[in-house]
Amino acid sequence: MGTLLDEIIEYGGEVFGKEHMETVRECVQCGKCTGSCPSGRITAYRTRKMIQMARMNLREVLSMYELWFCTTCFTCYERCPRGVKVTDIIRTMRNIAVSEGHMSFSHKKVATYVFKTGHAVPIGEPQMKLREGVGLDPMAPTTQKFPEQLEQVREIVRTTGFDKKVGFDWETMKLREELEEGK
Repeated sequence: MGTLLDEIIEYGGEVFGKEHMETVRECVQCGKCTGSCPSGRITAYRTRKMIQMARMNLREVLSMYELWFCTTCFTCYERCPRGVKVTDIIRTMRNIAVSEGHMSFSHKKVATYVFKTGHAVPIGEPQMKLREGVGLDPMAPTTQKFPEQLEQVREIVRTTGFDKKVGFDWETMKLREELEEGK
């Protein structure tokens, strides 16, 4: 088995292309990513630390809660003087983390919204009123309006096994963690 860095490049390469992911090797640990990170200003998130740990083959980075503090704003990506595709590398690290059973509870909760409605942020009554107020159909043309499309999203979730990785129970439409807390 290769290093964590090799795994990140290989895994992410399937989505973004290997050359795109190879940019991680160009990181010189200058700190521009960490210094410009909006999330890093208010949390313990340090982009440079995540990249450094991956490069040092420290797999514990995958189980660190801080890995989930990245908001994928792409500021680091845009400001990197070496062209390192930092955001995509962090997203790939998260995907590997999920495949190994590590995922923040808040991200699992967002996933349940996708399973239930097809949206990470479902359209509610306040949004519908705002839409109507500007002359739009109260319900946007999304999976909430077209249930057959929602079924396609759910089929993808089931086929890929993402529902199992998150711990989603289709009968109750809740996370198993939530069900266990209720006992």
